[in-house]
Amino acid sequence: MIRKYTYGTPFNTEAVVTDIPSEHGAPAYGTVSARQGFSFTYVMEKDDIVYGLGEANRGINKRGWCYISDCTDDPNHTEDKRSLYGAHNFIVISGNETFGLFFDYPAKITFDIGYTRMDTLTVSCEDSDLDLYVIDGDSPYDIVKQFRCMTGRSYVPPKFAFGFGQSRWGYKTKEDFEKVAQGYRENHIPLDMIYMDIDYMDAYKDFTLNRDFDDFPAFVQEMKDQGIRLIPIIDAGVKIEDGYDVYEEGVKNRYFCQREDGSDFVAAVWPGDTHFPDVQNPEARKWFGDKYRFLTDQGIEGFWNDMNEPAIFYSKEGLEEAKEMAEKFARTGTSNWDGSEKGSDETEDIGVWQLGDKLGSLANSPEDYQRFYHNVNGEMIRHDKVHNLYGFNMTRAAGEAFERIDPDRRFLMFSRSSYVGMHRYGGIWMGDNRSWWQHLLLSLKMLPSLNMCGFLYIGADLGGFGSDTTRDLLLRFLALGVFTPLMRNHSALGTREQECYQFEDIEDFRHVIGVRYRLLPYLYSEYMKAALSGGLYFRPLAFDYPEDPMAKRIEDQLMLGGEIMIAPVYEQNAKGRYVYLPEEMKFIKFMPDGTISEEILGKGIHYVEIALNEVPLFIRAGKCIPVADPAECVDKIDMGTIRMLGYEGAEYLLYDDDGVHKDYNLDRNCRVLQY
Repeated sequence: MIRKYTYGTPFNTEAVVTDIPSEHGAPAYGTVSARQGFSFTYVMEKDDIVYGLGEANRGINKRGWCYISDCTDDPNHTEDKRSLYGAHNFIVISGNETFGLFFDYPAKITFDIGYTRMDTLTVSCEDSDLDLYVIDGDSPYDIVKQFRCMTGRSYVPPKFAFGFGQSRWGYKTKEDFEKVAQGYRENHIPLDMIYMDIDYMDAYKDFTLNRDFDDFPAFVQEMKDQGIRLIPIIDAGVKIEDGYDVYEEGVKNRYFCQREDGSDFVAAVWPGDTHFPDVQNPEARKWFGDKYRFLTDQGIEGFWNDMNEPAIFYSKEGLEEAKEMAEKFARTGTSNWDGSEKGSDETEDIGVWQLGDKLGSLANSPEDYQRFYHNVNGEMIRHDKVHNLYGFNMTRAAGEAFERIDPDRRFLMFSRSSYVGMHRYGGIWMGDNRSWWQHLLLSLKMLPSLNMCGFLYIGADLGGFGSDTTRDLLLRFLALGVFTPLMRNHSALGTREQECYQFEDIEDFRHVIGVRYRLLPYLYSEYMKAALSGGLYFRPLAFDYPEDPMAKRIEDQLMLGGEIMIAPVYEQNAKGRYVYLPEEMKFIKFMPDGTISEEILGKGIHYVEIALNEVPLFIRAGKCIPVADPAECVDKIDMGTIRMLGYEGAEYLLYDDDGVHKDYNLDRNCRVLQY
């Protein structure tokens, strides 16, 4: 049962696709105040669990911290951070009262979940203009399914997108990409995609190529002949440059975000001064989306959208304010951190820390997000009022364009920034993480929360994007990435090169990534069944074992599909780990010599040894899964080699299709496999 309560005059985010009429009165749970801004307050029981919030810091159970939905370009995902790249305002309270809440509000909104008071949930935002959806159900999983139904089917990528991809900020030339392809193919490490970061462009201009790619269609085909797709990045900022067609068309047709006075807003990003496409404007969104054709016409089948919070290095206005402060600091000359000494000719001095704070706050400043506007059906809406929708609508622009470019074909698309609803058009990666063991664990905990909000095609930068990775960290990251729909090794310019062939004992990487391809018939099948039925690919253990009090406390093991549980190792120098089994399961290890170790373990706590070059999983009692022979790319997986793994006498419902077109019929594409 879903009830909708409308406060004030909400902005239509288009997150919800079903028609749910608004009701009068107060929600059955909590207390609402809409007098000065909006707040929802609910007193939690001691053992209540709070799920949801998608891409958010800390744990699967969100109690004990304050989270702010405010899409933020911040690569330092330390434990104290409250905002990441996405805004996913859906939570489920599970306890004596079990219900879901979706706050459909496109601006900054705060979820204080037992932070100020340990027993109190408070959700608040500045304006009392929003829709609140209250969902009753038999269980947390039932509530999630209802939410998934009301927000629409999750994005379905092409099958090749379930292969392994290699990326690095710093690949610039054909030779760079050819070297990566050669490194993987010569060492027989499976690979399906090489990602093209910003340096493939001409001066960081969207929908351009640098001079090295003089015959790009031929190069794209050269890579495809090796079973490799090139996946270029598209950034939100359009470079200001005379003669650049995207810039000139946008200016001419008023397709860029504008200041209050009607002039085009200017912000600095990678190309220098840029304009932002007004993707809230349907006409501008169509125009920008159609620009992807420049690359699809040359054979490109996938993209990743970046910098679309949107990220701002600085604005003209912000830079001018900083210059004025620096000049004032130079005139007054005080060295006090707070400017407490007053100069003779100034009413207030500037301290060194004040100046430092100003310079440090130039990027992504709240003041800049108040300086530009969107044209929404002729009404000018200030950006900060709809800030969390930018990444959603940039990716929507591409998704809608793909329907025009080739309506029968699936394209790969994922984004950095997102809001609920974007899950219909693409997936996400979890942003610019670091080569930290704690980020391996954080990415594991985000997986079910993102699934709850509709995002199924997800994954982290394996090995870590920033900082220097280590061989053992990369292998442990890959052993988790084996199971995530998006499996990509990505690193930053200036960090240690972390392509898998850069390390000793390459055969370990060949094996671990090879397990992904052996399991791909199962992983693809479970993804498609989850997407088409509105279910979850990843789940907390408590969703499957609601009566088990221990399962409710487990945050480092996940259920995947209908048959398996995963429990990756996430600590350095660990030889294995403790696992809790809510029931008897078969402990499976894919061994480096190609064999598979099987051992039945009873319900309870076990210590299991897991070497760096082994991939573990657990098969539930009475279940089985399909496993194929290894392959070096998705197109070469031989479905005729499938054998079953798990419990004899079990059967498995396999979904399979051509992986290219949109024939998503479950009945036609499913068949039963017997073990």
